[in-house]
Amino acid sequence: MENPGTVIITGASRGIGKAMAKAFAGKGYNVLINYNKSENAAKELYSQLVEKNLSVELCRADIAKRGEVDFMVDFCIKKYAGLDILINNAGISQSKLFTDIEEHDWDEMININLKGVFNCAQSVLRYMLPRKRGKIINVSSVWGIVGASCEVHYSAAKAGVIGFTKALAKELGPSNIQVNCIAPGIIKTEMLDSYSPQELDDLKNSIPLMRLGRPEEIAACALFLASKDADYITGQVISPNGGFVI
Repeated sequence: MENPGTVIITGASRGIGKAMAKAFAGKGYNVLINYNKSENAAKELYSQLVEKNLSVELCRADIAKRGEVDFMVDFCIKKYAGLDILINNAGISQSKLFTDIEEHDWDEMININLKGVFNCAQSVLRYMLPRKRGKIINVSSVWGIVGASCEVHYSAAKAGVIGFTKALAKELGPSNIQVNCIAPGIIKTEMLDSYSPQELDDLKNSIPLMRLGRPEEIAACALFLASKDADYITGQVISPNGGFVI
């Protein structure tokens, strides 16, 4: 199998990130699986993919801390002698009334979901810019487009990712680096574990396709944006959401 390149996927131990790691490794990419707290899940995923003779490596890094991000990027480049794609997937969510959000809740949400994107993108550009090639794929959310009640801080951070994507795409276009955004709808991952069966049924009924999305469907979107077929696409927000937002 021809190796199409090297990708860093942040928050790749669970949910959408895990599906992306499997998809990219399965297509022959070198995949750096980033994790922070979910060490056991990351190691289990790593073992599964290594057993299939796929090219993967693990790296723990808190994306909110620039020093750890720089270490991760340098580690990737040293390991694979290059870096072609960054997928900013890592993120946290929290449901709270706006009046109940405390300062530390706000700061943590912005530090991970928005500052983390800044840290990772700026770090990989040390390598991509001199070579005038590369792709950055940022994972936002449908709530970054329309906003979610009781998730003001989450929606604000994810809306920031969209603005970040559009602005950076304009800046990096002359350097032949594409920056795009995926804004998933309601996807069946661990983030929905706190929802009751009735709440999940209500969500499904609000989606024209009458079902929740699968992490693999978001991974397929990322694979396309990472491919040569998407070389003329930049600054775009693609929202696989089953028609939830049209």
